[in-house]
Amino acid sequence: MGLIRAAAGAIGGTMADQWLDFFYADAIPNHILVTRGQRQRTGRSANTKGNENIIANGSGIAVADGQCMIIVEQGRIMDFCAEPGKYTWDQSSEPSLFAGDLGSGIQQTFQTMWNRFKHGGDTGKDQRVYYFNIRENIGNKFGTASPIPFRVVDTNIGLDIDITLRANGVYSFRLSDPLLFYTNVSGNVERDYTIDQIEQQMRSEFLSALKPAFARLSAMGMRYSAIPGHTQELCQALNEALTEKWGNLRGMEVVSVALNSLSAPKEDEDMIKQLQRKAVMRDPGMAGAAIVSAQADAMKAAASNQGGAMTGFMGLNMAQQAGGMNAQDLLMAGQQQRQADVGSAPSHPQPNADTWSCSCGTPNTGRFCQECGTPRPEPATGWNCSCGMTNTGRFCQECGTPRPEPSNDWTCSCGASNTGRFCQECGSQRS
Repeated sequence: MGLIRAAAGAIGGTMADQWLDFFYADAIPNHILVTRGQRQRTGRSANTKGNENIIANGSGIAVADGQCMIIVEQGRIMDFCAEPGKYTWDQSSEPSLFAGDLGSGIQQTFQTMWNRFKHGGDTGKDQRVYYFNIRENIGNKFGTASPIPFRVVDTNIGLDIDITLRANGVYSFRLSDPLLFYTNVSGNVERDYTIDQIEQQMRSEFLSALKPAFARLSAMGMRYSAIPGHTQELCQALNEALTEKWGNLRGMEVVSVALNSLSAPKEDEDMIKQLQRKAVMRDPGMAGAAIVSAQADAMKAAASNQGGAMTGFMGLNMAQQAGGMNAQDLLMAGQQQRQADVGSAPSHPQPNADTWSCSCGTPNTGRFCQECGTPRPEPATGWNCSCGMTNTGRFCQECGTPRPEPSNDWTCSCGASNTGRFCQECGSQRS
């Protein structure tokens, strides 16, 4: 009876699995990371007794946007695809009479019947289709239960101290390598692998990665109050810290981080502000201004003294005579320091005195313009008017007297005045 039941099961199961299937996955919800592919079943379908773990050769598989599909046979990944579209599975070890040549299909079918008969009528195989949600998984909340150390460095005032920070917000991630996630995390799931199965582990690792991420931002000289405006740098630092656990092991990566709040204890903030105020007083000018302001406040208080203005001003004079820095001396020292800083500042290079600008706008130093070839204009010669004004044009810009015509007279080396080319006294030629 056992052999008859096995033979019947082998024949019936083989014939039931000859139908071609069509696998798909509906829109995958945000909380599901992996889901098993569904076989299309309608009221008109005659394929109602096929094995769920058998994919006949020639079956169709649909992949939608935001999905990645893998085909697993005997627990091993056989193929994968992340491009949207419809595909035909033509590498299955389970033949179908409806795919390929009929003669070879019949021969393979009888071979499959014999293999199933040897397994008591069962298939002896496991073939599955899995779909991965590769969209950005958003809305994952986090919050620091314990404070995170952060190093505050301000080179302007020589500040270098350690404080603590608390942060909370949301982050998003996505599956960047579904094959790693299947191999090391989900494996062969019966139906779905949801985020709550790994959420607690992810949150703990994310919070642990915040410490080296904040340390990296601190090393970049970033103030903790400026971190919410540099989320891109924060994401990069988190991915570097999570590379070993998320990237290389699970095929996951952080996409974005949104900080709802990032704060330091009040005592740490007060300490930083106090140190910054003290550092400002190292500037003599600022210290002098602070003394002047304090003196003005003291004078107001003395004027409103209940014992009389004279009593208040007597106390003010006693305080001034008790010692301390004079505000005028500090202000002068600050001014001298600023002048010294200006004197030590690198001077701007002076333009070359021999440089001239062409009419085309190009600066030049040679005799011709390097852009258009225009010759350098001759410098204008000045002349002195009888009114005392020096001019370069044809008329005096003060009184309007025309420029005198140049005289042809010349004086020879012998002292004689001449008008011709040769000296009428000694015969020397005009130079």
